[in-house]
Amino acid sequence: MTRERDGDAPAADLHVHTTASDGVLTVAELADAARTGGVDVVAVTDHDRIHPELDAPVQRLDGVTVIRGIELRVDAGDQRLDLLGYGLEATDGIEAVTRRIQENRKRRGAEIVDRVEDRLGVDLDIKLTDGIGRPNIARAIAESDAPYDFDAAFDQLIGNGCPCYVERYVPSFSEGADVLGESCAVVALAHPFRSSDPEAALQRARELDAVERFYPYSGASAEVEDRALVDAVAEEADLLRTGGTDAHGRTLGVDGPSPAAFEPFASRLPTV
Repeated sequence: MTRERDGDAPAADLHVHTTASDGVLTVAELADAARTGGVDVVAVTDHDRIHPELDAPVQRLDGVTVIRGIELRVDAGDQRLDLLGYGLEATDGIEAVTRRIQENRKRRGAEIVDRVEDRLGVDLDIKLTDGIGRPNIARAIAESDAPYDFDAAFDQLIGNGCPCYVERYVPSFSEGADVLGESCAVVALAHPFRSSDPEAALQRARELDAVERFYPYSGASAEVEDRALVDAVAEEADLLRTGGTDAHGRTLGVDGPSPAAFEPFASRLPTV
C-alpha cells in the first residue's frame, strides 16, 4: 500500500520514467497524464539516458512544463545510489557516460534474456533497445508462457543474487556527480530510504544540490522512513527538496514537492 503523502498537494512531479527507459508513458502522453495527476510540471528522469525526444533543458509540451532530466545509478563504495539531474544540457561528459552505460545495458539485457530463456525454455518477446532495464524483461517474462508474474520474475529470476541476474557497469559516485554537476542545473539524491544505509546516503547528499524529500515509499521502506531526518540534513547542508512519483506506469502526481519547496528549485532552472 502506498504511503499517504503529507502536507500540500504536489506543485510538480519531478521523477517520471518513460519508454526511453523502463516506463510505459511516451512523450506524447505526458501532458494528459500530468493533468490527470493534478500537476502541470513534470521532470522526465529516465534511467541512465537522456530522452532522445526532448530537445531542451525545459520546454512546454501541450500546456505542461517538461524538465529534461536523468536518473543515474552510481557506486558510492559501500552502496549504490541513484542521483537525479534536472535541467539537463547534453554535454560531452554526460553523453560519454550514458553511451557507455547504454552499450553495457544492451549487452547485459541480452545475457539476462538468454539466461531466462535457457532456464525456462521460453522465448521472450523483447527488443534490446537503448534504455532497456530489468523491468522491461520482467514484463516480458510475465507476458510469456512462464509461470511468473512481474514481481516473481524479479524475486526469483532476475533480482540481485538470483540465477539469471547479471552485474552491470555503474560509474563511481564522484564521476556521476561531476558529470551531472557539469550538465544539470540541479543534482539530487534520489529516494534515500530505498538505499541500504539511508543515513550514509544522506551524508553523500551533502555533496549535491538537493535531496528527494517527497516520495511515495511503501512497505518496509515506509516503516523506516523518517522525513525529519531528511529535513534536518537539507537544512544543515542548504539542500533543495525535490520529489516525485517515480512513475513507471501512467499515474503521475502521487507525490512531489510542495509549492514552498518547488519555488526555490524552479528558480535554479533555465526559463522556457
